[in-house]
Amino acid sequence: MSNASFWRGVLPAITTPFTADGRIDHAFLADHAQALIDAGCTAIVPLGSLGEAATLSFDDKLEILKTLVKALDGRAPVVPGIAALSTDEAVRLAKAAKEIGVGGLMVLPPYVYSSDWREMGAHVRAVIAATDLPTILYNNPVAYKTDFNPAQIAELAAEFPNLQAVKESSADVRRFAAIRELTGDRLALLVGMDDAIVEGLSMGAVGWIAGLVNAYPKESVRLFELARDGGYPAAKELYDWFLPLLRLDTVPKFVQLIKLVQEKVDLGSERVRAPRLVLEGAEREEALKVIDRAIATHPWR
Repeated sequence: MSNASFWRGVLPAITTPFTADGRIDHAFLADHAQALIDAGCTAIVPLGSLGEAATLSFDDKLEILKTLVKALDGRAPVVPGIAALSTDEAVRLAKAAKEIGVGGLMVLPPYVYSSDWREMGAHVRAVIAATDLPTILYNNPVAYKTDFNPAQIAELAAEFPNLQAVKESSADVRRFAAIRELTGDRLALLVGMDDAIVEGLSMGAVGWIAGLVNAYPKESVRLFELARDGGYPAAKELYDWFLPLLRLDTVPKFVQLIKLVQEKVDLGSERVRAPRLVLEGAEREEALKVIDRAIATHPWR
């Protein structure tokens, strides 16, 4: 049976806001999550790559989850990324997240260490089995150097009823067809790269775990709806405008870039946590050219 209804729509990979002294800005985080849901998003996905989870302590992560669960108050599920240096820590985080009241989990391979299917499969199995919460498997071989191929994903789906979706970020849209071929409608397919949303929806994806949505929530929801209902022809005008921004999601400094867009449109701050640093020099100027052009040519002005 398909579990796609739980994962439909735009699910923001929410950024983690910081105060001037480097602490988590919980007040802004709560307001920002509410604004994203008000704009039509269907869930909030914290503690991912865009959320700078690798720089957050275990306690930081729990406090973020508490803030979001309280702020949304049942309006939409909170679906945190579950990743850690060790399998034991990831399992602890999954269990703690359930106790806080999240609606689901997004399971990642471990930070830093990448190996073979025997080890990586054992890791995600342990985390998926740690709770009965609805779960997304996050496949991003570009960032994490671990590639869960369609056959391995199908194996996990057959083993775990609570594995309901796959966030596919391999940059190969053919993966959607390959997963569907092996699993039918058993898993909800989610687009994980911003500049592949129209293509992903055309290949059967039903949801989008998005990044630039943090700065342009209404536009992201509208783009999703147009592409879902009318394909590329319907989405073309908005997609053409949005694409230069969406491509900022697919480069190494995507966190700094997306936060810079947020600051430019007054929906956040560009502050990041070290080792990341805010952009400067020629790199910053090139980014601002893209951002300023998007602001100046916004189709809804």
